[in-house]
Amino acid sequence: MSNNEFENPESKPQGPAAPAPETPGVTGATPTKAAREEKKSGWERDVLEKLALFAVKEQRARRRWGIFFRIAILVVIVFGVWLAFTYGKTESEPLGTHTALVEIKGTIESEGQGSAGVVIPALDKAFAAADSVGVILKINSPGGSPVQAGMINDEITRLRKEYPKKPIYVVVEEVCASGGYYIAAAADRIYVNKASLIGSVGVLMDGFGFTGLMDKLGVERRLLTAGENKSFLDPFSPQSAKQREYAQTMLDEIHQQFIEVVRQGRGTRLKETPDTFSGLVWTGSKAVELGLADGYGTVDSVARDVIKAEDVVDYTQTENLSERVLKKFGVAFGAGVAKTLMSSSLPQLR
Repeated sequence: MSNNEFENPESKPQGPAAPAPETPGVTGATPTKAAREEKKSGWERDVLEKLALFAVKEQRARRRWGIFFRIAILVVIVFGVWLAFTYGKTESEPLGTHTALVEIKGTIESEGQGSAGVVIPALDKAFAAADSVGVILKINSPGGSPVQAGMINDEITRLRKEYPKKPIYVVVEEVCASGGYYIAAAADRIYVNKASLIGSVGVLMDGFGFTGLMDKLGVERRLLTAGENKSFLDPFSPQSAKQREYAQTMLDEIHQQFIEVVRQGRGTRLKETPDTFSGLVWTGSKAVELGLADGYGTVDSVARDVIKAEDVVDYTQTENLSERVLKKFGVAFGAGVAKTLMSSSLPQLR
């Protein structure tokens, strides 16, 4: 036996080695089709999971907002019911002997706290209250609409006749001019502060004319009317002498109505001078001297020392919740601008 027969078989030369099987994920190995498919399906699965998670989060957010709005609506409803219950309860409770207070603040116009629609119902309640022994009308107003002021003046005159034992006194803090004084003249007495501004018995009508500016800009006003004076007071049309004369006659007529109201209300207390009805405004001390006011006082002092009922109950009508919210967010801005433009050429007691 030759030595070769005892050699290790492993040491014998072998044929070409078979290629090693491919191992997915090993560096340098070529990915198989199955590996590629598995990788692709894994990417799609991640995307689907992210979309599903986003949809779940979105659904939860909508659910939270839905719950929030339902709770907010419920709170508003409960608050409104509570307000209605509170106001009804307050009006029905006995108040005892007291002085009724109604306040006019700001411009006197067809809408707002100085309108006849707000002030007159408050005055009616104040006079009709069984336990009120007198009424104080607190005025802080530079004036406004002669129509609204006249309506309030007429109502005060009527109430004084209907309730002859209930006096009504006006108390002025800052200013009571023009339309404000038109109202005050109907009261039994007027109390002021020495530095208050009183008077301005006059009428004005203001506006703007844009005809010259339109000519410079080359703007043509195309206004068609049926009626010779239909464009009267149109700010974009020239004002004729005839129209100006007519406007002045109208202002003089309203002014004369104002004068008669003051003379009737103040009577012999009024010390007329050439300037009394000229539109001038005086301090409170000068107003007392001229008979436009009767003395000095505040709401508390008049209630305590004149009416003899120091408990003061406010009958002033205030804005409701919805009006306050609308104004808070500026919804009334556009309407206010339109109202200003439309009323700028109307006669004003200010």
